[in-house]
Amino acid sequence: MLNYWITGLALMLVIEGMLPFLFPTLWRDTFRKLLLLTDGQLRFIGISAMLAGLLLLYWTQ
Repeated sequence: MLNYWITGLALMLVIEGMLPFLFPTLWRDTFRKLLLLTDGQLRFIGISAMLAGLLLLYWTQ
């Protein structure tokens, strides 16, 4: 079971690292725009991402 968690974490880090590696200017501009969002907007983005991940996990099981 721990192996699955480590594999998932490793894949997440690879995917997260691709954007700043391939498109550093776009990545930086995106984070500048994120700084302008309110806490509520950021929370909505976070919960949306978590729900999408949970649905994807459920769908693949």
